[in-house]
Formats: sequence, structure tokens, C-alpha cells
Amino acid sequence: MRVVVSIGGSILTDREMYGAYARVLRGLAEEHELFVVVGGGAVARQYIGCARSFGASEGVCDELGIAITRLNAMVLISALGDAAYPHPPTSYAEAREASLLGRIVVMGGVSAGYTTDAVAAILADYVGADLLVCLTATDGVYTKDPERYADAEHIEHLTPAQLVSIVSNLGMEAGAKSPFDLVAAKVVQRSGIRLIITSGKSPENLERAIEGERCGTLVEDGS
Repeated sequence: MRVVVSIGGSILTDREMYGAYARVLRGLAEEHELFVVVGGGAVARQYIGCARSFGASEGVCDELGIAITRLNAMVLISALGDAAYPHPPTSYAEAREASLLGRIVVMGGVSAGYTTDAVAAILADYVGADLLVCLTATDGVYTKDPERYADAEHIEHLTPAQLVSIVSNLGMEAGAKSPFDLVAAKVVQRSGIRLIITSGKSPENLERAIEGERCGTLVEDGS
């Protein structure tokens, strides 16, 4: 199975997490073709905030964010060793070409204005992935922001159209944290990509998601 994995920058925060994900990815790569897109997280926000305080343009801030995601990708590549393609691709075409060597392809951002989720969704469409797994700080999609509303309910199954609607509504709430990017949700809807959104705090959730266990929120037509 061809799988694209989006790992939020808030997940890979220390050496132990990089090592744990490397072990899980190496095991999965024995049976599956893997692409991994890594976010920038707190480090990216720190650099962007510093640059912005000096008057840097949003374009410059975007470039800083992309650079940090690629640095994070290089750390994961180092943890994976020979199991990974040795450099983060900088385009979708380059990622596809790199995969022909039979190694795990790890990359960061591609262009300004696109989040890790959006890059992963576009990549999944580009390479014809069977599954897109989004690993976040929450265990899936809720009816409301679970950090703000005690009555927020976890949703196990959604159609792509329902995901777009929920993400759109969450994005309109001041300070709300969306479990998935709106642009990415629209790419999933357009392309019919099978998506699982789940917590990345436990690397084993990635294995569970790919092996078909119930995990997080499943998004697909007919849900």
C-alpha cells in the first residue's frame, strides 16, 4: 500500500520521539511504500515570530517556516538511516522520483502559504496514495473544539464534505484549533483520498491506522 503520512511539528519534539517514529516507519516500510511530510512546530513559530518582530514580510516568514520543516525532515532522515532517501525533496515530482529507489521519502514544506497537512494531501493526490494519515495533537475530529467545549463529541467517521464543513466552522471561531487544514480538506474532497486523522503522541497509532485498526477519525466517501 502507498501511504502518505503528515506528522505535525508539535509531535516530533525530542530525540526520543524521532527515534520512536523511525522504528515504526522502518517496520512499516517492509510492507508499504511510505512518504512522510514533517511540520515545523514551535521552532518554526519561534523563528517566524522573531523575524516578524523585525518587520519581515509574510513571504520571508513563509520561507523561514519551510526551511525549519526541511531541517526537521533531515533529523528524521538521520534517525531512519539507510531506510530513508537521503535528502528532503523540494517538489512533488522530486518526491515521486525519490520513491522509485524503494526508500522512505521524508520532506518538509514545498511552497509558501501551504501547511504540512496541505502539502501531504497534495502529495497523496500526486502520487496516487491509497491512504493519507494525519498525526496531530488530538485523537481525531470533534464536533467542536474539545479544548474549549466540554460537550464536544469525538467523530469516528466522516465524508470529505462533512470534514470540509466542520473544519470551516472551527476555523471561524477565534482561537480555535482545527484538527486539519481547510485547504487539505478540500484536496481530500476533490481527490477522494482515504484519510485517517489521529493522535501522533503515540507512534504506534500510525501502525494501527495503516494496518486497519480503529484509530481516530476515518474520512472517506460513504462513511
